Amino acid sequence: MSSNPAQTFQSDSEKKAFDMDHRKVINYNINKYNSAVEVGLSRFNNLENSKRKGYSLKWKVMESLDKYLPDFEANFQKKGGKVIWANDAKEAQEAIWQIINEEGAQSVIKAKSMTTEEIDLNDFLESKGIEAIESDLGEYIVQLLGQKPYHIVTPAMHLNLAEIAKLFHEKFNTPIDATAEQLTLKARELLREKFTSADIGITGANFLIADTGSIALTENEGNIRLSTTFPKVHIALVGIEKIIPSINDLNLFWPLLATHGTGQNLTVYNSIIGGPKQEGEVDGPEKMYVILLDNGRTNVLANEDQRQALYCIRCGACLNACPVYKNIGGHTYKTTYSGPIGSIITPHMKGMEAFKHLSYASSLCGKCTEVCPVKIDIHNMLLANRRDAVKEGKSSIIERIGWKAFSKAITKRSLIDRVGGKTKNWFLKTFFKKSWGSHRSLPTVSDKSFSQQWKEANETKSS
Repeated sequence: MSSNPAQTFQSDSEKKAFDMDHRKVINYNINKYNSAVEVGLSRFNNLENSKRKGYSLKWKVMESLDKYLPDFEANFQKKGGKVIWANDAKEAQEAIWQIINEEGAQSVIKAKSMTTEEIDLNDFLESKGIEAIESDLGEYIVQLLGQKPYHIVTPAMHLNLAEIAKLFHEKFNTPIDATAEQLTLKARELLREKFTSADIGITGANFLIADTGSIALTENEGNIRLSTTFPKVHIALVGIEKIIPSINDLNLFWPLLATHGTGQNLTVYNSIIGGPKQEGEVDGPEKMYVILLDNGRTNVLANEDQRQALYCIRCGACLNACPVYKNIGGHTYKTTYSGPIGSIITPHMKGMEAFKHLSYASSLCGKCTEVCPVKIDIHNMLLANRRDAVKEGKSSIIERIGWKAFSKAITKRSLIDRVGGKTKNWFLKTFFKKSWGSHRSLPTVSDKSFSQQWKEANETKSS
């Protein structure tokens, strides 16, 4: 496999796009979500107004992060919680490891969290000899397979029932033809003991609430509540962009997130946690930490044209709508955040030179922008990334020479007409056949240009 991310992406995309079994599974699962979402969105009295309000609130927050984040920190600390600021993945890992050491912890139970995936927390803890178990069923399945999540909302979307049944049969000796209910019950049986025995629970957060100093969590399985209730220590790793001004804003963002993600009015379990267990409370952690993660987010913030990407509430709607994602799938991107939104933020978070190719992995059809619950102008920001890559000199010498030659040729009609179709076809075959793909035939250029044919046709008419 190539060490060049762009070459790897190109190679993997070509293979995955023509894997008919994969395409059948992913399109079946996405179509189920799309059908549910369509029904859910119809329940909004004024969806467009809700989306505009979500956009406005997120704009307000991103323009004033220096106010809202300290407000959250102060209010959270008043309740006995501790806030840690992490500039990058390494600092976040070290902060978590320090807490584990201080507590003498041996085991960790994890709720579904993209930020922990972002910092490769499971691999880090494994290297330290700490058992970290995923408690979300989809995350648990991909962990057993040694894979990364396939989708922001549905980690195991690329698998069908038969594949999961086979996995459980090999790992736990369940029937090879086990039903979905039997597999779920087996997972519950395996995970219950992990919840009660884990020393530390680690979660992300869907939202940070500035005015109450709380985190908001939303889920469908109840595993997050167990992960934050039984362990003596709760660590929440949260991106700095998740902040919202007030607890009252949840009555907008929770329905937007649930409906655009799964079609539900609200997800089944919604929790607001504002610190460790207080006097008189019967459950909850004795200590609670919130780690505020930057890890490239301020790089996105510094780019005015792409700043909107930080408005994202991680509903996954743009992935489900994207024709590219539906053909090449989530793993092909080789990033934590795949699909259109991942293609915007990854070059800024992990390096434009290595990941600029993701901003070209788009048809620019605009469907991602259309379905976004907070009206992020996704397809235009992909164009902004392409522009910035060129401005920063990240394009190759061959690419720069090629575009310069093309620009010169395309602006001179006499030059285009002088070169015959035979030469043009040779040029295309020599330089573009490989990039055009092995599954498509290059178009054939006519011997005469349209301009030449037009002139000849009109000369015939006038004569």
